[in-house]
Amino acid sequence: MMKKALILLLAAAALLAYFVFDLGQYLSLENFKTQQAEILAAKNAQPVLYMAGFFLIYVAVTGLSIPGAAIMTLIAGALFGLVLGTILVSFASTIGATLAFLGSRYVLRDWVQSKFGERLKAIDDGLAKDGAFYLFTLRLIPVFPFFVINLLMGLTRIRTWTFFWVSQLGMLAGTIVYVNAGTQISQIESTAGLLSPVLIGSFVLLAFFPWAAKGLIAYVNRRRG
Repeated sequence: MMKKALILLLAAAALLAYFVFDLGQYLSLENFKTQQAEILAAKNAQPVLYMAGFFLIYVAVTGLSIPGAAIMTLIAGALFGLVLGTILVSFASTIGATLAFLGSRYVLRDWVQSKFGERLKAIDDGLAKDGAFYLFTLRLIPVFPFFVINLLMGLTRIRTWTFFWVSQLGMLAGTIVYVNAGTQISQIESTAGLLSPVLIGSFVLLAFFPWAAKGLIAYVNRRRG
């Protein structure tokens, strides 16, 4: 109980510091574009240090569910290019998501289980059977908030390793889109226009492809039987 209280206290302190000291200004598109030349020069002078620092900050932002991951993904493209930026963001976002997932599971699951045990059981049963498919679908469709998925999945019994690898795979397409856009960050005014209806539709089709494949395999097996 004391450990849970300590985790909650530390998370609350970090979030309070973020808002009290207005740290969000440093994770804004405008702030980066204003200082882009200086930041790039500093990064080029100490590339390994900047990569490590960027990686750790990204993990912290996603692990604490702080706003700014989308902007940081664009910045990754501007600083490190498409390939390296995608690798950094892919692993940092997945590690941060998993930390948020584990925090939710450790701190909140027992309480939620005691309040909504029967309802949660139905969800758990579904995830036990098709958890990877559900999570992959949620990760690919951009309308579902990143941090909400992390926290809600922590309340289920989905295995941590399954959550990790499916999240990394499911978020990869969106990561590539944002990092690639970040390579031309000077032309971007906001993140709102990056995901067009056509692109979102493509993600939706991709998200449901595993379900279609699974259904086809089941149909073929039934025919053989």
